[in-house]
Amino acid sequence: MRIRDPNEIYLEYSQQMMAWLLFLQSRPGMQVTQLGLGTGSLAKFTLEHCPGAHNTIVEINPAVIIAAKTMFDLPTDPNLTIIEDDALAYVKNTRHHQQSDVLQVDLYDAQAKGPVLSSLEFYQACYQSLKAVGVMTVNLFSQHKSFDINLNNICKAFKGRVLIFPESHDCNAVAIAFKGPMIKTDWDPLVQRAKMIETTTGLPTKPWVQGLRTVNAHQEEGLAI
Repeated sequence: MRIRDPNEIYLEYSQQMMAWLLFLQSRPGMQVTQLGLGTGSLAKFTLEHCPGAHNTIVEINPAVIIAAKTMFDLPTDPNLTIIEDDALAYVKNTRHHQQSDVLQVDLYDAQAKGPVLSSLEFYQACYQSLKAVGVMTVNLFSQHKSFDINLNNICKAFKGRVLIFPESHDCNAVAIAFKGPMIKTDWDPLVQRAKMIETTTGLPTKPWVQGLRTVNAHQEEGLAI
C-alpha cells in the first residue's frame, strides 16, 4: 500500500488477482469472495473500482484482521463483510455453495513459501462455491514444490479449464480457473477489454493478454477454455 493511493494495487501478482475482470463484467450486487485477507489491498481496490459489488473476506487469523484495519486502512463499508473462519471450512459449508461470482484465493502463512491449502478437496469446494458462471484467481509460488501440486489439483477440480500467468518478478504465478459455459474467442476482444480495464482502473493490464497467450499451450491463435 502507498499512503498517497491507499486503494490501489502495486504488486504485480496482486494486480493479476483482478484478472477475472477480463472475463466477468463488474456489476452491483455481484459477490466477490476473498480467501485470505493480507493487507486488504484487493478488498479496497474492489470497493473503489467495482461499485456495488459485495466483498466477503474469510481470514482465520484475528491479528491479520486487526492489522488490516489499524495499519492498512481497511475501511468499514456496507459492501464489505469480514468473517473469521478457516477457508476450507468456509468453502465446504453447503450454505456457501453457488454463492460467489468470483473467488480470490491468497492463502499464505507467516512463512509465505506455499499456499496453506492445496488439496483437491479444497479446490473442489472452491468450484462448488462459485455460481453457475464464475471465475477463481489463485496466487501460487512458482519456485516452491507446492506449485505443481496446487496447479494439478486446480486443473482436476475445474476440469482443466485453467490459465496461468507468466511468473512475476517476485516468483508468484497467478492461476485463473473457470466455471460455466466454454469460452471461445479471438484474443483481440480480450486485448480491447484489457485496455478498457487499464483506462478505468489504472491497472497495468495491457501485458496480461500477451502473457496468457504465450504461456498457455494451444492458445496461441485464440482462447478456447
